[in-house]
Amino acid sequence: MTEYEAFAIELAREAARVTLPFFRSDIGHEDKGGAAGFDPVTEADKQAEAAIRRLIAARYPDHGVIGEEYGEDRPDVEHVWVLDPIDGTRAFISGLPLWTTLIALRTAGKPTVGVIAQPYLDEIFVGGPSGARLLRGDVETPLAVRSCETLTDAVISTTDPDIFNGAELGAWTQVRATARLARLGCDAYAYAMVAAGKMDLVAETSLKPWDWSALVPVIEAAGGKVVNWRGAAPDDRGQVLAVGDARLIDQALVTLKRAAA
Repeated sequence: MTEYEAFAIELAREAARVTLPFFRSDIGHEDKGGAAGFDPVTEADKQAEAAIRRLIAARYPDHGVIGEEYGEDRPDVEHVWVLDPIDGTRAFISGLPLWTTLIALRTAGKPTVGVIAQPYLDEIFVGGPSGARLLRGDVETPLAVRSCETLTDAVISTTDPDIFNGAELGAWTQVRATARLARLGCDAYAYAMVAAGKMDLVAETSLKPWDWSALVPVIEAAGGKVVNWRGAAPDDRGQVLAVGDARLIDQALVTLKRAAA
């Protein structure tokens, strides 16, 4: 395991130390969405990101940080950590163990190390130059995507069809109608299941860099692929397609490209 992969795991464990005492408690939340719609944030989100940032500043003071809660600090340097302390805050405040902590290291603009952590289940999915693995306590298990040649055999996911605009919803609906099975409401945990070979495809939109950066190294180190809805690398337009088997990309993009930003 590389130095940065090990440090990303250390950050995930520090975030877990902060977030777990709040989970299934009477923490309460604020709505930061306003007119744009319900978008909750909790004290756990804020304290966890602050804790992660402190560790980064102490260990790598020349690195930059981009975080959902506290914004950007030197986002243009060579090494930038991209943080979402609680991805799936709606699941968090509902007591559902599908929220995750997302941590990525972006090197020269490209995500090179990623962690998807679910502390309540004691799971850390990590991907990077040394490969992809699942950590549960002291046990490490290699991660590998599964073969799925056709979309008709695929298990797919999106967090909520309501995230899609009209054209996007039409595209998703066609992909869903073709697939074998669709599961909703999994947030970033669905991407971890693609890396683990349990699901085959996730399609989402309106994602910010902290929503998708960690997913790329985890899934790709496990043998999968993450692209935008045009088939290129994910970007600030926020449309993401993640697959375990690269043969699914063209099949899904037949429809998704029609709604690509």
